[in-house]
Parts: sequence; structure tokens; C-alpha cells
Amino acid sequence: MTLHALPSARHIVRTAAQVLVDQLVLQKVDHVFCIPGESYLPVLDALTDCGIQVTVCRNEGGAAMMAEAYGKATGRPGICFVTRAPGATNAAAGVHVASQDSTPLILFVGQVERRFLGRDAVQEMDYRAVFGSMTKWAAQIDNAARTAEYVGRAFALAMAGRPGPVVLALPRDMLAQPADCRDIPYVEAVETAPGKAEMAALEDFLAKARRPMLMIGGSRWNEAAREQIARFAARFDLAVATSYRRAPLFDQMLPNYAGDIGLLANPKLVARIKASDLVIVAGARLNQTTTQDYSLFDERQKLVHAYAEASEIGRVFRTDLAIHATPRCFAAALDTLIPRAPGRWTDETLAANAEYRAFSDAALEQPGAMNLSAMMIWLRENLPDDAIITNGAGGFAAWIHRFYRFRKFGTHFAPVSQSMGYGVPAAVALKRLYPGRRVVSISGDGDFLMSGQEFMTAAQYELPIIALVLDNGMYGSVRLHQEKNYPGRVSATTLKNPDFALWAKSCGGFGVTVTRTEDFAGAFRAAEASGLPSIVHVKYDADGVWPGATLSGARASALR
Repeated sequence: MTLHALPSARHIVRTAAQVLVDQLVLQKVDHVFCIPGESYLPVLDALTDCGIQVTVCRNEGGAAMMAEAYGKATGRPGICFVTRAPGATNAAAGVHVASQDSTPLILFVGQVERRFLGRDAVQEMDYRAVFGSMTKWAAQIDNAARTAEYVGRAFALAMAGRPGPVVLALPRDMLAQPADCRDIPYVEAVETAPGKAEMAALEDFLAKARRPMLMIGGSRWNEAAREQIARFAARFDLAVATSYRRAPLFDQMLPNYAGDIGLLANPKLVARIKASDLVIVAGARLNQTTTQDYSLFDERQKLVHAYAEASEIGRVFRTDLAIHATPRCFAAALDTLIPRAPGRWTDETLAANAEYRAFSDAALEQPGAMNLSAMMIWLRENLPDDAIITNGAGGFAAWIHRFYRFRKFGTHFAPVSQSMGYGVPAAVALKRLYPGRRVVSISGDGDFLMSGQEFMTAAQYELPIIALVLDNGMYGSVRLHQEKNYPGRVSATTLKNPDFALWAKSCGGFGVTVTRTEDFAGAFRAAEASGLPSIVHVKYDADGVWPGATLSGARASALR
């Protein structure tokens, strides 16, 4: 990478745009995702020879989701550039994902010239007002000399405590002005460690517990912390649950694994957590989905919550032991704890694992010729352990959570915010980041068409992602709730879809359609062998909307 103004005997004054890009270089940014705009042309010019890889996307929402996936994968802020108001409002979808998923992200947005501000100029927007409720900081760089300062603060805030998004607006005239300022040093995320007193109290809680459980989730993990958590669980014979869409934080083949506590969670796992007398929550935010609509904990349990943001502890549930610590530091501290009575909970832990296996090992019956649980089981048995799965939101995702097995760190990327359209952009970003790994996006038909144009981005950059489009001709999860509440009265949930396989071919990729379970393996292998960005168009019976649930069954129950 090239830094354009290193200290020298002769002082060189750069433009604000050049300073901004130089700061990205100093922060070791290697990827930027964008939709180009005339509002930040000086930045685009500065990016041309700095060594940073630029991915040009097809919609700002896709660009922001790509940057969010990058932030999830690396722990460093994903970087996205978009143009003024229409671009910014499109990008808001990705900003919201970063907010709810606790992902570091910096969105740079073009702004009108400063002399036009406050006059309702073309595409003018008050970004601080618009993004203030979904970001950690939304600001505008009005003084070119403070460009480096603002960028440094953006990196620090995006990674601090509970990570999240930052939005910086860039007035067009400011970017072209001279910016006489110093570069910022490399910004490291601050790691907060637990105190000795807190760890001693946790050790006492464990010594007295009869049915303890460990729940892990959230962001700010790394491979070392994951391994330390696994050692702790094995040493204490603890059953481990992962919070919603954080399954790769624990090897799902280990005997301590009890399952995923998210949407359509195993009822036996939910009951087991409710019956525990001690629940240790490490890194997870106690949000609506993970706590089963805020019903998971009550006063009968002792709750230990270790989290990187102090204000998040005790926000909803009373906490018996608050530990203000990042996952990395908390996991390292757990390495020092020694069980006082080894083997006390072995039977409970093995029982929890047996319940998980019984819930997810075997395929379920499903109406029609295409069985999605069997498809997911084939994928878990045939994809490499380091394969990456991405997905957005919809009833289809329940098959992933229930039947796939995540073995390695950083192998599942999906929005905790339950935002549709995430799978394809995330797959593009992750294939850019990890070109040697298999990347598979799984989308429903409605979900795919929220951001399916980014498949063309994969084609442009020759990224051989495999996109599974699970097509039941409707917004399935909404339709199921509709049948439960208004049986037989179908409204606004039916979809007419294109031939997705033909569309993939029109983009220069590979496409194939599957309607029977027994044909899926061959179709997937053909997609792999093509070496092209691929779509496997999987058509399945609309009645089998969720694992174990049918539309006809929901309708019949509602009419009784």
C-alpha cells in the first residue's frame, strides 16, 4: 500500500480526500465497498493508486452489508462509501444490521457543498439526525484540517465496547481543500479484563451450582478465545448454548454443545436453560430473540453476564454478577479457574447434547419432492469445515440453524437483526476476503430478490460463490403467521419469480434448477465444478414452510 505523505524534511500539504485515504492505509484497510458518486470524486481519485481493493456494488444497501460482513469477519471496521441522500438511505439497511449485530462499520457519505447547507439543496440531508438513532456516532467533517482526527475517532468508536456503526458525512467542497494535519496512529480496540474479585465470585457460584449452563455469543471474539471457552467447558463439564446466529463460536460436534438458542430453538434447550440455577452469559447481548421474547430468565436463576459494554449489563435482566470484560479477556481469565468437584455435571451435559442431537441429527418429513432438512444434512456432511455459509432472513433459515453443523470459527454470517437480503452481499464480501474458501449463500426467493443484483457483482469480479435460492413462491414466514391469525385469507404474501438459473447464466455464471432431493448433490457439485458464480434454484412445496410446520396445519389449527 502507498502512503502519500510520510514525514519528511519538506512538508507536503494534502487535500482532505487524500488525508482520508491515507488514514485508511494507516489503519491497514485492504477492502472498500462502494457505489460511486460525484459527491466524493476526490476520494475515488485518491483510492486509485493507494493499494486498497475497491469493490463496486450495484446498490448501496448491498455495499453496506458487504462492509458489515467484512467487519464481522475481521473485527476491524468495514468501510463503505456512498453518495448523498438516496445513496445514504439505501445504505441504512446495512447500517442497521451493524447496529443490532454489534459490528464495527464506517459509512462515509457524500454531502452537498457547505455553502448550500440548510437550503434544502439537491440531495441534502442532515446525516446526524437521520443516522443518530442507529449509530454510535454520526458526524460531518466541516473543517478539512480535522479529517484525520475524525477518521481516527471513527475507528476507535466503531470498535470500542459494544462495536457498531459510525457515519461520517463529507461535504463535496471540503474534500478538495488543503488539509494541514498529522496522520493518526494505528487504532487498537481497547480490551477490558475482568477483576480478580469477579472471577473469584464466579468460581464460588460454580462451586455451589447444581445445574449450570454457559451461553456464548456476540462479537469481539477470536480463535484463541473460542479455544479457551471450549477448554473451560470441557474442564468443568458445562453444557454450552450459542446465542442467535453465533453458532461458530463453539464446535457443534463437541459433546458439551447443547444447541442454538434462537428462532425455533429446541424446546428442550429452552426448558433446560429455564431450569438451570446458574447461567453464565459470555459476550452475548440479551436481546429479544436470544432470550425467547425476554422470557428465558427469572429470579430463581443466578445470572452472570460478562460483556464489553457496561451499560448493556443489567439493561433488561437483573444480574447477580456483572463482569465488564471483552470476550477475549474473559475467556483468557476462565483459563485460570479450576473445578472444585470435577465431573459433577457430566450427566446433565451429556443429556443436553443428546437432546441437541435428537433434535437435529435426522431429516424431517416435508411435503413435496424436495426436502430441505435432507439438503442441509448433505451440505454439513460434504462441505469443508472452513466453508462459509451466509444468509438473510426468512423461514428458510430455520433449516440452517437446526440441521447444519458449524465446526470452525467465522463460518456463519447472518444478521441478528433478521434483515432480508443479506446473504448474497455477504457472500461477495467474504469471497473477496477469503478467495480460497468455499462460500455458499442461502436465500429464500423473497430474500434473494432484496439484493440479488449483487450476484452480478460476483460475476464482475469472477467470484465463484454458490447461491442457493430456496423458492416456495411466497414470503413464507409471513404467510405462516397469516394462516395462524387469518386462516385462508391470503394477502400480500404471494410471489411470482423469475427463472433464477437462467438469470445466473445471463450474468455469465452457472445456473441449475432442482426440484427433487436426490438431484441436489449433483447440481451442487456441478456448480462447484463450473468455477463460476452459480445459482442453484431449489424449488420446494410451499406447504412445508418451516421445520415441523406446514401452512395447512397452521390453517387447520386456527380454524378449530
